[in-house]
Amino acid sequence: MRWIQYLLAERYMLVFLMIVNFLGTVYGYYWYIPQLIDTPAIFLPFVPDSPTASFFFLFVLLAFMMKGHAPYFEALALVTLMKYGLWAVGMNILVLLSIDDFPWEGYMLIGSHFAMAVQAVLFAPYYRFNMRHLVVAGIWTLHNDVIDYVFGMMPRYSMLSAYSNEIGYVTFWLSIAVLLFSYYLVLSKKAVKLELP
Repeated sequence: MRWIQYLLAERYMLVFLMIVNFLGTVYGYYWYIPQLIDTPAIFLPFVPDSPTASFFFLFVLLAFMMKGHAPYFEALALVTLMKYGLWAVGMNILVLLSIDDFPWEGYMLIGSHFAMAVQAVLFAPYYRFNMRHLVVAGIWTLHNDVIDYVFGMMPRYSMLSAYSNEIGYVTFWLSIAVLLFSYYLVLSKKAVKLELP
């Protein structure tokens, strides 16, 4: 497992991940365009959840390539990549179980969003954020839940809008679980620390 983490921190791999995450971010914002057109301006930063998570991660990768750290972005990326990666996997599986003709894009979204969560965890030993950075990430994430499920800005997922209350409840606890796991991965006494090559 450790060799994978060392491999990920090599410069050529960081460049590759920059390209992949950049393309994923652009596609993600493109996917949200129909919803963004109907979104009040005050809510725009909080609607495209997954592409914003990968956007945060681009700053982390850029800092790593420069042999530095961006602790606020590290905390935001870890929390949001895990949360929205797992959230999108769950939502697409629910859609898969609800319809007979599941499109190939759905399988692509399941795989790509699961990869988002995995890459966030694999890079955790290189993060150098502290509690104040995690608190900011927590405020952003929980505030985003309020925007999504109190003000009705959750991502549009076909028939799942009928279950927005239940999804909102589960999403809140997913946020809490991800924040606690982020603390364990980076800030606890058991956290593994690696240096950038």
